[in-house]
Amino acid sequence: MDRAERLRIIIAAIILMLNGGCDPLRPPGETLVIAQVAEPRSLDPQVTTALNDFRILVNVFEGLVRYRPGTLEPAPALAESWEVSDDGRVYTFQLKDGVRFHDGSRFDAEAVRFNFQRMLDPEHAYHETGPFPLAFFFEAVESIEVVDPLTVRFRLDQPFAPFLSNLAYPAGLIVSPAAVERWGEEVGRHPSGTGPFRFVDWRPGERVRLERFAGYHGLSGQESGGAREDASIGEQAIQLPGQRTNRQAQRHVGQLAKGQTDWQTRRQLQQQAGSATVTQVGIQDGEPVEARIGEARERRVAERSCAKNRTLVYRLIFRPITDPMTRVAELLAGGVDVALELSPDNVAAFRERDGFQVLEATGPHLWFLILNTRDGPLSDVRVRRAVNLAIDPQVLTEDVLRQTAVPAAGPVPAAFDWANNPEVRPYRQDRQAARELLAEAGHGDGLRLRFLVPRGGSGMLAPLAMATAIQGDLARIGINAEIQSFEWNAYLARVNDGLDDDTDIAEMAWMTNDPDTLPYLALRCDASPEQGGFNSGYYCNPKVDALIEQARRATDREQRARLYHQLERAVHEDAPWAVVASWRQSLVAQDAISGLRLEPSFFLRLEQAAKSGCGAAGGFDEAASNGH
Repeated sequence: MDRAERLRIIIAAIILMLNGGCDPLRPPGETLVIAQVAEPRSLDPQVTTALNDFRILVNVFEGLVRYRPGTLEPAPALAESWEVSDDGRVYTFQLKDGVRFHDGSRFDAEAVRFNFQRMLDPEHAYHETGPFPLAFFFEAVESIEVVDPLTVRFRLDQPFAPFLSNLAYPAGLIVSPAAVERWGEEVGRHPSGTGPFRFVDWRPGERVRLERFAGYHGLSGQESGGAREDASIGEQAIQLPGQRTNRQAQRHVGQLAKGQTDWQTRRQLQQQAGSATVTQVGIQDGEPVEARIGEARERRVAERSCAKNRTLVYRLIFRPITDPMTRVAELLAGGVDVALELSPDNVAAFRERDGFQVLEATGPHLWFLILNTRDGPLSDVRVRRAVNLAIDPQVLTEDVLRQTAVPAAGPVPAAFDWANNPEVRPYRQDRQAARELLAEAGHGDGLRLRFLVPRGGSGMLAPLAMATAIQGDLARIGINAEIQSFEWNAYLARVNDGLDDDTDIAEMAWMTNDPDTLPYLALRCDASPEQGGFNSGYYCNPKVDALIEQARRATDREQRARLYHQLERAVHEDAPWAVVASWRQSLVAQDAISGLRLEPSFFLRLEQAAKSGCGAAGGFDEAASNGH
């Protein structure tokens, strides 16, 4: 009996225990429940670095640019267009008109400048709301000029090719300045962006809830129902369609503005107002401003998209479920609609199971072994090449990772097809050649290496299973690799401090947004941990350094590609890493869900997510609204 078959039996048992002969409690038709691997750290896009958080953030916020669907190419978002100077140092963006943040404040060039100065200027009034770990993405920015309300200009101190790509990353998402000013360091708990979904609440350990934003600029004016520019303060703010001002509703304005009303009060107010609720949409002169955005009108955005039994979801609930088997059980029992980052065995089982769909996409991810090039046996390139020749990436990706990854070869992931060198292929397993290299290096009788392995971690795939398989490969050429495993945070602390003379090999994985990112942070001579970088194996080749620098300054893509091709060849020959795989990101969802798309960026944009059956969208479900 193979592993998939055993897993299917276990899954069947779980279903029986969970269901107990009753129908499972499923989320209502207008709600999409997503099972994530962890609680968000922050919902401030400029503060967090976690992919888990990014999947929520890209539904709430937008940047000047975004990745074009299905690619890693920058495309317009909050900027309608842009121009780049001939010398590659000046970027001028034309912004969309009429865009508002979820809190009702206006998006304009001043908001853009506020966001980047908050990250980059230590003297900015809200710089202390950081830290901003990805601010280095914009280190080339010399100044930010507001040309007019809809034009903003960035001046760089030198040409910087990754600039647009970095703007498309979550660090470039635009936060409402009014929200930052109101909440300060707590803005990550009270996010306000311009995206298709607005933040509703966050119950730690339980869920983050989002709902469609009726004022989203991506919809037509008839459907958007956005905040009126002339919204006023207090009692005058509530003017209900076809009715005089509702005095009882007025008494709830302060509560609504402060988010103090419970669902029952909100529901009563909705009924009294003829299905139009009062929602806080802005801050004016330091006070909350309410405008005529009705919950019923927001729901019509979803209802009007119902065609051929397909209804856009109105509400998103992100649930942190850390245990992967619990995510599996919830998915099977119908408690969640979508589950992320399941184990390779689970993904393989769901591929064969009726009622579910498995989506997979390879992105800019790299899984590799860091080799200690400074101390010990691996300081000899012959030993490093022997390690590479001992490993078979094809077998590892097929047998251990169950086709949830593909073999990789160099420091530029294949997702960057224009920059990846197709002539640089993964090392082909050759045990005899590996033994000969070890003998040449004086290790004909074998050697012992210390191998650090995490017990988990985002993007680390199956770290212990991978380590065990690699340990076996190394043993076959005479290398005794002693595995030492650590909890993820302890592991990162140890590896990010650099491999010392007691450590030879360490597993690592990176997800990047541009071909520049990983080589710049982890392969330069000046990127050692002592210098603030991630070159934990202390690799140093001045030729590689020069290629990295030239490539990030090149404004011509073809020239840049040629430089990365040279870089990959040089790194492949030096073998500072044993590059093994690129993750095939996977998502398992109920068959009734449509409009899902896995992006190469690994982000999860859900504005087109829908459930089959228009009838399911009828009527607000009070329990569902409260996350039950």
